[in-house]
Amino acid sequence: MYTSHEDIGYDFEDGPKDKKTLKPHPNIDGGWAWMMVLSSFFVHILIMGSQMALGVLNVEWLEEFHQSRGLTAWVSSLSMGITLIVGLGSGMAYLPAVVMVGRYFQKRRALAQGLSTTGTGFGTFLMTVLLKYLCAEYGWRNAMLIQGAVSLNLCVCGALMRPLSPGKNPNDPGEKDVRGLPAHSTESVKSTGQQGRTEEKDGGLGNEETLCDLQAQECPDQAGHRKNMCALRILKTVSWLTMRVRKGFEDWYSGYFGTASLFTNRMFVAFIFWALFAYSSFVIPFIHLPEIVNLYNLSEQNDVFPLTSIIAIVHIFGKVILGVIADLPCISVWNVFLLANFTLVLSIFILPLMHTYAGLAVICALIGFSSGYFSLMPVVTEDLVGIEHLANAYGIIICANGISALLGPPFAGWIYDITQKYDFSFYICGLLYMIGILFLLIQPCIRIIEQSRRKYMDGAHV
Repeated sequence: MYTSHEDIGYDFEDGPKDKKTLKPHPNIDGGWAWMMVLSSFFVHILIMGSQMALGVLNVEWLEEFHQSRGLTAWVSSLSMGITLIVGLGSGMAYLPAVVMVGRYFQKRRALAQGLSTTGTGFGTFLMTVLLKYLCAEYGWRNAMLIQGAVSLNLCVCGALMRPLSPGKNPNDPGEKDVRGLPAHSTESVKSTGQQGRTEEKDGGLGNEETLCDLQAQECPDQAGHRKNMCALRILKTVSWLTMRVRKGFEDWYSGYFGTASLFTNRMFVAFIFWALFAYSSFVIPFIHLPEIVNLYNLSEQNDVFPLTSIIAIVHIFGKVILGVIADLPCISVWNVFLLANFTLVLSIFILPLMHTYAGLAVICALIGFSSGYFSLMPVVTEDLVGIEHLANAYGIIICANGISALLGPPFAGWIYDITQKYDFSFYICGLLYMIGILFLLIQPCIRIIEQSRRKYMDGAHV
């Protein structure tokens, strides 16, 4: 299957051959890097754990408002989808928590991502138990207030995150240390020697400063001198801001519309198509399983050990184990990724056939373990686009997942409102998920065919 950048369709101009040698950094794969893992771990507990436990509140909303399942599911899906699409609220904390771990690790990146994202499993288990207790004791409204107060701990997680030293980030060798123009005192402005030559490099401000120096020296009034100095500082600040804005626009333009555009990589486009269908198959069980259990008259058994908690706990082990396997030198991360996807699709197809607690528990365990491939998504994304494009590329993938999470649960609810069964919603989502996986598999085959055709045409011309 996939073994290298070439095999998966890596076709940027700044390919692997052009990458510079990575410089060592004391915090890479050690030191503060593990604090980043710890911070990301708690971010996943507070954000994704809370999102995955919304099925408990979904049952409460159905009982109180007596609306259709499709309409009620919009509440949960909007919470998940907006987090992954738009960047409002918890979305501002989630994406940096994932990307920063990738920047601090090289050799153990899959393991680090696996450890940090296990917070989703821990959070789902803890938040499910917590919400059940709070809803029983205080009602769902007060339970949400308490959950919001607990989420304030995200501020602590954010305080632990800090960028690598400027100019020493080995995962981003092309990144340059863009410094602001230095502030000068009265004495430095009067000097026209070496300082003048230095400022010429900082945006061509040397001529303006020399002119202001002459004016300041000729001006007998001290107040006029201070006015000129103030104007000079304003001019330098405006010039610095202009350069920063222009550089930011150029980076954004080259990243999305230039020669290094992410969308020129057809494999990455196929990856986006896969993400549009994959996440709903994982989210729908969390939202609708609590009610499915009630429909099957399995509430007493589910109260002892909820099925969503089984998914969450096994999900923890799945992320760690798949991360360790993917880091082995003889194993391709893409092969692990695809095998886990096939297992998850198979589980989604089988779940509607189970009507006993034991059968549902086994399938939920399979869903939890196979969905551990989420820890490999940053690694796979980097393998497609390179570390310098990881933040933008992973943001796009997360956005596609958000669309999937936004539309999946209401779709399943609408299917139930029409058919009075959840079975068809699982079958349809599983089928779309399978199409997304096949899209990933077809792209390398197309690339191989095109390369063979190109070689044949070159040989015919010769």
